Amino acid sequence: MRNAAILWHVTLLVPDNQKALALGGVGLVRVVPIVICSLFAGVAADAFDRRRVLLVTNSIMLVISTALAVTTLLGVRNLWAVYGLATLSSAAATFDNPARNSFFPTLVPREHLPNAISLNSIMFQAASVIGPMVAGLLIAATSVGWVYAVDAASFLILIASLQAMRDVPSRPTSERSSVSLRAAWDGIAFVFSRPLIRSSMLLDFFATFFASATALLPIFAQDILHVGAHGYGLLSSATAAGAVVTSLVMVRAVERIERRGYAVIMAAVVYGLVTVAFGLSTVFWLSFACLFLSGAADMVSTVLRNVIRQLATPDEMRGRMTSVNMIFFMGGPQLGELEAGVAAQAFGPLASVVSGGIGCVLAVLWIGWRTPLLAKYRKE
Repeated sequence: MRNAAILWHVTLLVPDNQKALALGGVGLVRVVPIVICSLFAGVAADAFDRRRVLLVTNSIMLVISTALAVTTLLGVRNLWAVYGLATLSSAAATFDNPARNSFFPTLVPREHLPNAISLNSIMFQAASVIGPMVAGLLIAATSVGWVYAVDAASFLILIASLQAMRDVPSRPTSERSSVSLRAAWDGIAFVFSRPLIRSSMLLDFFATFFASATALLPIFAQDILHVGAHGYGLLSSATAAGAVVTSLVMVRAVERIERRGYAVIMAAVVYGLVTVAFGLSTVFWLSFACLFLSGAADMVSTVLRNVIRQLATPDEMRGRMTSVNMIFFMGGPQLGELEAGVAAQAFGPLASVVSGGIGCVLAVLWIGWRTPLLAKYRKE
């Protein structure tokens, strides 16, 4: 909800001829904390109790969402204030992500991990469907400020859930890393010494960098498809809707996919192709269908990439592996939003999205060609 609201909010604070660049700026302010904090976030996830780390990060995000709600409802119209709070939110999420993704694999036996990853993806994508949809409806019925208020309230449920987890397996002190630059460097060295893990991260980065159309959705909804806030909410949730449907299938299908590396590459190619189709579309339901398919393709790739990485990483390195992956996983889309905004400002939104989809396909094929180990990877 917050991510969708921020993008819409930004378009209300700038003239029409500056919207694309302002939306690209959201990606820039979100990616800076990722670059600066991600490695230390991974160290924190491996050094401290992960449940406590999650309690801290989500408490901080509660405060940030409350600040967004209060300032917006009071009528403060300041683009830089929104940028600043988006930056702080991204910083908190940067510490939250490694702790979260290294926490849940410790709660299930290794043989059930692929299914657990699929279920975790359903949880994430279901929120990604419901959030933007509700955000669009709330914006149309009330204002952006109330979206932020509901988002703030949602963190109370999350914090209560974490407090209710009493029987979490504790890690021995010997398995926890120290808080140091050396520990951060060990995480980098581990990832880049594993070609399979490294190539899966590079594929993720380049695919989302080139084919990041999300930042331009307000422009497509307002100026190309002419569907307003209701249509924007549906478009914002279309990608996640495709991902949810696919993740339900992947819970059962993931164990049956033998050529997992090949499936990752082909899914990323489809992701790029449907992004091109979205950029060319001027019909709302065709655009919705393209975004739905992009979410489905991305989910196949995401689940299989996570399975590959989690199975190839020992528990004591999971936080740092996730933090390095976060630079690619979160940095790609955020830098992609900046690239999409700049390209749209210079050449128009259609050219920005179409060229990005083509770039995605070319980048994925190049990575597959350069790393045959990924294409040949099969079920263990």
